Amino acid sequence: MSEEISPTPTASRLNRLRNWLSLAGMVLAIAAFFAFILLFAVDLMAAHANPYMGILAYVVAPMFLLMGLALILLGYALETRRIRKGLPEKDSAFVLNINLSRPRDRRLMVAFVGGSLGFLFLTAFGSYETYHLMETNSFCGETCHTPMEPEYKAYQHSAHAQVDCVACHIGPGTTAYIKTKINGVKQMYHQILGDFDRPIKILNPNLRLAQETCQTCHWSQKHFGDVHKTYRHFLADETNTPFTVQMILKVGGSDPVHGPVEGIHSHMNVSNKIEFIALDEERLNIPWVRVTDANGKVTEYRTEEFRDDISKHPIRNMDCMDCHNRPAHNFASPNDAVDQSIAMGRIDPAIPWAKAKVVKVLAASYSTREEAHEKIAASLRAEYPEDQRVDALIKETLAIYKNNFFPEMKADWRAHPNFIGHKDSNGCFRCHDGKHMAANGTDSIKGSDCNACHLIVAQGAGQELEKVNPKGFEFFHVDSEYTEPNCAECHNGQIQEE
Repeated sequence: MSEEISPTPTASRLNRLRNWLSLAGMVLAIAAFFAFILLFAVDLMAAHANPYMGILAYVVAPMFLLMGLALILLGYALETRRIRKGLPEKDSAFVLNINLSRPRDRRLMVAFVGGSLGFLFLTAFGSYETYHLMETNSFCGETCHTPMEPEYKAYQHSAHAQVDCVACHIGPGTTAYIKTKINGVKQMYHQILGDFDRPIKILNPNLRLAQETCQTCHWSQKHFGDVHKTYRHFLADETNTPFTVQMILKVGGSDPVHGPVEGIHSHMNVSNKIEFIALDEERLNIPWVRVTDANGKVTEYRTEEFRDDISKHPIRNMDCMDCHNRPAHNFASPNDAVDQSIAMGRIDPAIPWAKAKVVKVLAASYSTREEAHEKIAASLRAEYPEDQRVDALIKETLAIYKNNFFPEMKADWRAHPNFIGHKDSNGCFRCHDGKHMAANGTDSIKGSDCNACHLIVAQGAGQELEKVNPKGFEFFHVDSEYTEPNCAECHNGQIQEE
C-alpha cells in the first residue's frame, strides 16, 4: 500500500497560479518586460535622445507590466477564494500536463512556442517602430496638438526646418538623458490634466548652454564679416507707400585666428567673456553687464537704478541663445508679416489702406481661432464691401494668422519676442541703450549708436534706392522726426492708433 504524498504549502500556493487569468498575466508581464528592455537598449544606443521615449519606455511598458502582475495576483486571489469555499484544489486549478509522445501535445507545444515567438517578434517590431515614430518631427509637434502647435507651425517656416527637433532640444550625456526621460513623463502628465502653461515658457534657469546645442553644428570660430540685408517695408497710408532699407550688418567674428574680433559676433565667448544679470525670467531687464576681454581686462556696466550687491543675483554667461532666442520658433509680427505678403504680391498694394487694415485685424484680441477667422473676414468685408479683391485679401490674412497667431495658447509675437535686432522688441537695446555706464560714469557699453552694428547704404523707394553711400546714411524716419534710439517704444509690431 503506497503512501500518498501531500503537496507542500509552497507547492500548493504555486498551484494556485495555474489558471488562465494568471497565465495571461504572466504572458503580458513577460512581453512588457521584454519591450522595456528592448526600448531601453535602443534608446541608449540611439544617436539622439528622444524626449518622448520617457513616456513609452518608462510609462507605457511599465504600465503593461503592472497590468500583467495585477492579473497574476487577481487569478491567484480568485483561486484561493474558491479553495476556501471548500472546492477541491485539483478541480479548480489548471493542471498543465504535457506528454510529447502524444501527437496532440506535440502540436500544441509547436503552436505555443510559435505563438510565443510571434508575439515577442510583434512586440519587438511594434516597440521599434513606435520608437522611430516618436523620433519624428511630426510626432514632436502634432501629438500634443494644442500646446505644441504654435512651435511646430513656426518651426516649419524657419531656417532650421530640416533639423530634427531632438537635435536641439536634447543634449548629450547621462544627465541630459535622465532629464529628458523625466521631462517626457512630466509633459504627458500635464497634457492629460490640461494644466500646461499658456503660452509655453521656453526660458528657464536650467536652459543648456549653446555649446551643447547650437555649436554642435555651427562653427563658432567662423568669421562672417559684413552681410548685406534688404528690408522691404510699406507705410500704413492710403497708397501703402513702399519704403526699403538696404544695410550692411557688421556680423564680424570673435576668433582672432580667423579674422579681427569685431562686429555683432564679438559678443561670443571665443575671445570675449560677457556676463550679465537679468531681473526677469525672459531676460528683458538686464541692469548689469561685465565684460572680460582677451587680455583679461574686466569692465562692469550698470544702469543708474541698479545698485544691488551682485552676489544676490545669479550671473549668466552670455551665449548664442541670449540674442538668437527664436532660432526655429519665431512668430512674425503683424507689420512684418503684412510687409512680406505685399512684397511677394500676395496682398495687392493697390488696395487702399491694405497695410493698415490688415495689421489692425491681425493684432486684435480673439479667444479662439474660429472667432478670429469669422471676425477677420467680417471686418475686411465691411471695409471693402464692393471690392472684388477682398476674397484674396481675406485668404492671405487668414493664412498669416494661421501661421503666427494661436489664441488658445496665447502665443504670438507679443508673448515670444525675438531679440535679434531692436525694432519690435528691445533685443539689442536691453544692453546697448546708452544707459549702462561703467564705474567712471562716462563710458557706456560700446555700440549704443546706429552705425555700431550696421550701415544704411540705401533707403527709400524708386530712384532714392539708387543713391548708395558706402559710409552709411543717417536713418531717415518717414513719419516723424527720429530722436530716440529705442525703436521698440513705438514699433511694437503693430500700428499705433493716433
